[in-house]
Amino acid sequence: MSDLVVFGEDWGGHPSSTQHLIRCMMNQRQVVWVNSIGLRSPRLSLHDLNRVLNKGMEMLKPQGDESKEIITDRHAEPIIINPRVIPFYQSTLIREINSSLLNRTITPVLEARNIVRPILWTSLPSAVDVVGTLNECGSVYYCGDDFSALAGVDHKTIAGMEAELAEKVDLIVVASEQLAGKFPAHKTQVLPHGVDFELFSTPHERPHDLPEAEHIAGFYGSISEWLDQELLAQAATALPSWQFVLIGDISTDISTLQSIPNITLLGAKPHHELAAYVQHWDVAMLPFILNEQIKACNPLKLREYMASGTPVATTRFPAVEAYEEHLTLRNPREPFAHTLRRALETADKCQDRQQQVIHESWQARAAQLNGWLSAIEHPQT
Repeated sequence: MSDLVVFGEDWGGHPSSTQHLIRCMMNQRQVVWVNSIGLRSPRLSLHDLNRVLNKGMEMLKPQGDESKEIITDRHAEPIIINPRVIPFYQSTLIREINSSLLNRTITPVLEARNIVRPILWTSLPSAVDVVGTLNECGSVYYCGDDFSALAGVDHKTIAGMEAELAEKVDLIVVASEQLAGKFPAHKTQVLPHGVDFELFSTPHERPHDLPEAEHIAGFYGSISEWLDQELLAQAATALPSWQFVLIGDISTDISTLQSIPNITLLGAKPHHELAAYVQHWDVAMLPFILNEQIKACNPLKLREYMASGTPVATTRFPAVEAYEEHLTLRNPREPFAHTLRRALETADKCQDRQQQVIHESWQARAAQLNGWLSAIEHPQT
């Protein structure tokens, strides 16, 4: 099997679908992972300036060093490269410079590891100019998000790069049917997200910082503009004996929620700790605003919630339709408090929820993916 050169987010953070899939393939393929080259130019903000500084420090490290073990019960880590790029993608000249910089950084690592004719995988449209420069045997664009609707992205520039990338690569893999419609059908495959079933179904002790309450409704993930704060605030006010627990990084104004006494913000948690929280909630929530990004999303937490067996109360969006019989979907104009109470009544259906996702592991998804990669490695003559 061919080895992989992967352009993704920074390795070792909260794992994306790309990290889950690549981790499952590392026992068969050597992986060179190129940390994020970004999707937009930095702004004059403290967050962006800190990120630029951190990226600069990472660039000074030797390239190709294996990262430290992040999750102790997993296989060896990939070979990590911290790329040297100029994050201004509107300029054709800078794009050419970045392509040259990346090639000069990656090629010596491939030579040192005796990696010949790899498959190039990118989860970022901004890697388009590297396609065809690494003597790869084939290329893959893995699209897990609708970048045209993603907040904080230079939509016009990234849309153009994504169109170029779709034309150049041999295979496009998307996380939902909604995303598939953007790309040429003859080279596009749909691969729904998987789940670490063992992690989320194995019982864990109750976390010490989980508040005591008659009932707990919980959510983990990015606390962003697609989270329906008004819906949550109304539900928390209507259910004062419940505790509403939110876990995740905050990237939007949450003043609507901060003044409500039975809403608890616990901050971000490592992925492998999340199972302990969701298992000790009475109801897990997916309270999303139905915007363009949510219409195209396939949230990892949906299958993780189900693998835990916890009842799930959710607003309506395309990704939940396949599991509608095993979730509690909010009815039109229904107060979310009523949805939560209805979900609580399904507590005895734990095993039914788990059975729906037991065969949807990341290992199963990776096996399917490996079949498509094999067709790239050994094209029919």
